[in-house]
Amino acid sequence: MEINKRTILWIVFAISLVVLWNDWMVSTGRQSLFSPTQPAKVATAPAQQPAAVNDLPNAATPAAVPGATPVAGAPAPVRTEIVTVTTDVYKVDIDTAGGVIRRLELLKYRDKVDPTKNQVLFQNNNGRVYLAQTGLTGNSPAGLMPNHNTAFTVAPGPRTLDGNNQVQVVLDAEQGGVHLTKTFTFKRNDYVIDVRHDVKNVGTTAVSPSLYLQLQHDGSKPEGDTYFNSSYTGPTLYTSQDKYQKLTFEKIQKHTAEHSTKATDGWIAISQHFFVSAFIPADKLPRTIETVSYGNNLFAINTQLPLGTIQPGATLSNAARLYSGPQEETALEKVTPGLELVRDYGWATIIAKPIFWTMDQLHQMIGNWGWTIIAFTILIKLLFFPLSAAGYRSMAKMKTVTPKMQAIRERYKDDPVKMQQETMALYKTEKINPLGGCLPILVQMPVFLALYWVLQAAVEMRGASWGWVPDLTQKDPFFILPILYAISMFITQRLNPQPADPMQAKMMMFMPLAFSVIFLFFPAGLVLYWVVNNLISMAQQYVITKKFAPAK
Repeated sequence: MEINKRTILWIVFAISLVVLWNDWMVSTGRQSLFSPTQPAKVATAPAQQPAAVNDLPNAATPAAVPGATPVAGAPAPVRTEIVTVTTDVYKVDIDTAGGVIRRLELLKYRDKVDPTKNQVLFQNNNGRVYLAQTGLTGNSPAGLMPNHNTAFTVAPGPRTLDGNNQVQVVLDAEQGGVHLTKTFTFKRNDYVIDVRHDVKNVGTTAVSPSLYLQLQHDGSKPEGDTYFNSSYTGPTLYTSQDKYQKLTFEKIQKHTAEHSTKATDGWIAISQHFFVSAFIPADKLPRTIETVSYGNNLFAINTQLPLGTIQPGATLSNAARLYSGPQEETALEKVTPGLELVRDYGWATIIAKPIFWTMDQLHQMIGNWGWTIIAFTILIKLLFFPLSAAGYRSMAKMKTVTPKMQAIRERYKDDPVKMQQETMALYKTEKINPLGGCLPILVQMPVFLALYWVLQAAVEMRGASWGWVPDLTQKDPFFILPILYAISMFITQRLNPQPADPMQAKMMMFMPLAFSVIFLFFPAGLVLYWVVNNLISMAQQYVITKKFAPAK
């Protein structure tokens, strides 16, 4: 009975791994492993600056997209000047054609594919489109107002911090009787960019414009995002009423993405593995929210804020913020409510959050994430020691009565009912809990599953090395940890009572190899946790087994 229960538990554990992986696939916008259909394939076109359009792109009047024929009647491409700003955390390119942020380089984070380069978020080359655009919508009697296709002029000024705590880029454009001044403010050691719009009516009649803040992104996964190390990439938004919402590119393309369309607070964002860019308007300002599919693998999410009526000669100002940087949980919480939710732990959130908090506290004392995982494993083993010790005692007792159980099986091999009754009577006499041996595995499963999500989502561990492992959030490049896991698992199995059924015994011996193959592609930090857990369990089980071993 005990052996059957333990075998079943290992099977449940294996199924849990499959369910865990499937849940991660769905959470990251990929196709479910159990879905009979394949996701729609979207063609990718070479990326260029999207052609100019007459107003904010929307579903009714889509903008021209990379590789597409320009829209009839669209303005000719405007003269471009790239303004490059450098701070201690950013290198940013702002295009005077529309005042668009077209490239943003994170100076403190290395690229996952090419570690010799910095991580790039906003970009517009090599088939990738990721832009931050702002402008005005609404027609004045004099025509279109300044938008992200209008030619801006840039005011002279510093482009680096150069000993100061902030640097500003001021852009001006006048169109349709409206003068728009965009001011980008970059601050030292800050991933928040202040974005101010001053709108002046220089015409002779009143105007009622709306300000839009838009993030454009192609529908492709980031480079280096593999099947075994995937993450969600796509639009997200938050309002205090409807909370956090994820909108996959596939649903936007099919016009099935349900989300809040009106709000007075919150933010819109594009989220990807470890990083996020979010436009954050000021609270208490009514706004609409829209997602757009332009075709040719180009998508957008925007929010539009009516500015009210501006009389001739009057000026109205609007202040917003753009966060573009790492998904550091504590930092995101300080930026704006709900932004920390982009670091998505899925269904494991209730366990994953306290796990990461505990590991973060340990890391502040230890200073290395690999040793932090080892210390965390020891802490978990101490926390669950009473349960696991009870389980090992049960297995040790089970091992001592194995000869009696074999005798019962031999005696009643033709009477399964009697065999079951005698086996249970033996358990009762020897005071053995037949399910006790399941406890060491059972108590670890929630922690194991939640730790998987933590390692997939925690940017703090990105690029964290330990020993021969260059990045604990990626697989072990030399597969040493999976091999150590197989060895430790094999030894652990030898310490357990062996099944009487030869087929079942072979199955249990196959388990270490099967799980090692799975762990080849899992984050090295997760395999490190399990190896250390096995080593501690082996020592604990050996001592307890010796204690209950019959005297010779």
